Amino acid sequence: MPWNDKYECMPVKQIQQFQMEKLQETVQWVTKRVPFYKQKFKEAGIKAADIKGIEDVAKLPFTEKNDLRDNYPFGLCAVPLKEVVRIHASSGTTGKPITGPYTADDLAQWTECMVRNFYAAGVRPEHVVQNAYGHGLFTGGLGFHQGATALGCTVVPTSAGLTERQITLMQDFGAQVLCCTPSYALTIAERAEELRVDIKSLPLSIGIFGAEPWTVGMREEIEARMGIKAMEAYGLTELGGPGVGFDCEAQSGIHINEDHYLAEVVDPVTLEPVPLGEKGELIFTSLQRRAMPMIRYRTKDITRLYREKCVCGRTFIKMDKIFGRTDDMLIISGVNVFPSQIESLLLDIEEVTPQYRLVVRKKGYLDQLVVQVEGKPEVYEAGDRKKFEVEAKIMAHIRGHMGISIEANLVDPKFIARSEGKALRVVDERPKQFR
Repeated sequence: MPWNDKYECMPVKQIQQFQMEKLQETVQWVTKRVPFYKQKFKEAGIKAADIKGIEDVAKLPFTEKNDLRDNYPFGLCAVPLKEVVRIHASSGTTGKPITGPYTADDLAQWTECMVRNFYAAGVRPEHVVQNAYGHGLFTGGLGFHQGATALGCTVVPTSAGLTERQITLMQDFGAQVLCCTPSYALTIAERAEELRVDIKSLPLSIGIFGAEPWTVGMREEIEARMGIKAMEAYGLTELGGPGVGFDCEAQSGIHINEDHYLAEVVDPVTLEPVPLGEKGELIFTSLQRRAMPMIRYRTKDITRLYREKCVCGRTFIKMDKIFGRTDDMLIISGVNVFPSQIESLLLDIEEVTPQYRLVVRKKGYLDQLVVQVEGKPEVYEAGDRKKFEVEAKIMAHIRGHMGISIEANLVDPKFIARSEGKALRVVDERPKQFR
């Protein structure tokens, strides 16, 4: 059931007409107000008047993360700072942080997108929402807070961490909805099991998870261990935060808020657009944002776009769950490897838990992939022979499906650091000159 029929159920031709008009407005807006885009368009020989249809978006130059870092903090801001009512930012772990300024209208649009996310997941005003995303500069915590508040829910802003307290508050406050990263949901489930708390007996019934890639297998694991429906929240700081896309109760693909974002998929090598249904790199242009619009932003996320009739009634284009990221891709023995592929295969092994990490090392002139994963208690109880059997099973399973040889290490319980936010899945131990 849609929250906003006017837009979410708009006929496709009407959506595309709306997008074209907003695209033209946005191009004119940044051309006049953002020197970076004015110069980029000039170099590309593009004028706002050249955008006569949606397909003309392919004429526009791309924007990349380094462009945001190079223009830190407000070089891409299209309004005076006095019109900015809030600033969010990424963690900046790989360089300068990515800033995200918002006008009051930008915040209202973001809130609308988040309300749609909640409503599509089955959340209603009478629900108690436990928001275990980090609050602060990161967009997650406040984005979810705004959406749940605007919907009329009772919000418990626990933020991330203090896992035992999270469980206690779930019991005491009767939360029906949990918002956090998928890896933290598993941390909560694991700790509840250790405390002998049966989460399945609590009112909790819906989880809305995002901020990191997660597979269908991970979703099924969360649903089985917590007794909930695990729903998707997709977004990026560069585009305003979560709320760019969401799945409905059918869980048959992620709906993109097309009245706010124009989505494309391009070949990650040639950067040429690919037809609907083909896999490639996801590109977004923001259509209504005013403080910092993004023109053809390269997300680095690999997915595909498609249109299909959805049982929920929404007509927005859909995308698959993220297959992987171009900047997370590893090349092992000449084969492209995404962490999500390894995760899916590990979840096929009944003797292991979803707690894993991938370590890349140099072995002679070749890259070696070591898969570290924790086993279930009964594996350790059975002794070393069982442990070796499981390691061999993992290596054979990955080799059989991906054609690469890896080393599997069944590590001690709790060896893998538990996540309260985004999980660290890849550790690169190669010398810098070989990365």
